[in-house]
Amino acid sequence: MTLGILAAMHDEIADLIALMQHETSGAQCRRIGMRDYYAGEIDGQPVVVVLARLGKVAAAATTVTLIREFGVNAIVFTGLAGGVAAQTHVGDVVVATSLIQHDLDARPLFPRHQVPLLGIERFATDDTLTRELLHAAEAFFANNLLSAVGAETLAAFGIAQPALHQGLIASGDQFIGSASEVARLRALLPDLLAVEMEGAAVAQICHEYGVPCAVLRTVSDRADDSAHVAFDEFLRRVASHYSAGIVRQLLRRRRISGRTGAPRPTRMSENG
Repeated sequence: MTLGILAAMHDEIADLIALMQHETSGAQCRRIGMRDYYAGEIDGQPVVVVLARLGKVAAAATTVTLIREFGVNAIVFTGLAGGVAAQTHVGDVVVATSLIQHDLDARPLFPRHQVPLLGIERFATDDTLTRELLHAAEAFFANNLLSAVGAETLAAFGIAQPALHQGLIASGDQFIGSASEVARLRALLPDLLAVEMEGAAVAQICHEYGVPCAVLRTVSDRADDSAHVAFDEFLRRVASHYSAGIVRQLLRRRRISGRTGAPRPTRMSENG
């Protein structure tokens, strides 16, 4: 049973790839569709790790390849997001219970946000895998945060006690970086926690193929006019360690519990 792990930016998976290559003497890399898929083991768990690149099309294409070419049994997407809800702050983690494409609008043929011919607006993540990811994030915050990131770095980004959230994440092929755009999204989706560019596409593909998925996002900014400030530095010094640390916690917990894969999907309620 193999877990597929993908991200939009290299730093979000670089540590995982290095760890796999260190732990797995027979780790392999296959190049398919201009992407490198690294197959091996981390903490005794079979994984395929890949850089999807930014955007919904890139994420969907990569997810299809993970399922059809590598036969992964479950998929986890990890990366950054902009905080939209008042309670989501820089350094927090959001684990999706559902995802929506905020830029999808095929009216009047179909309702706003509804995927044509599927009749679905919000794609739920897998209940079991999402719960495991939440527990992994809790364990990382409790046991590894200071050693992985460091108190000085946390203070530099104004991170005191990072919080863990679960709920709705929205995806779109645009970088949200203004207060007016945040206000528009809040009006359309009052329960929205965070915004990014890939997760809903991954969730749609996993829904269509019947493969469990979960989405993990580190809040890098408030998705407003300051969203571009220190983005690269935050990715390198904070978010990359979050991604590697939480995914490792997930894999360790699955090994200890004897879970080497995930069951067929069970759908979580919209409110988590």
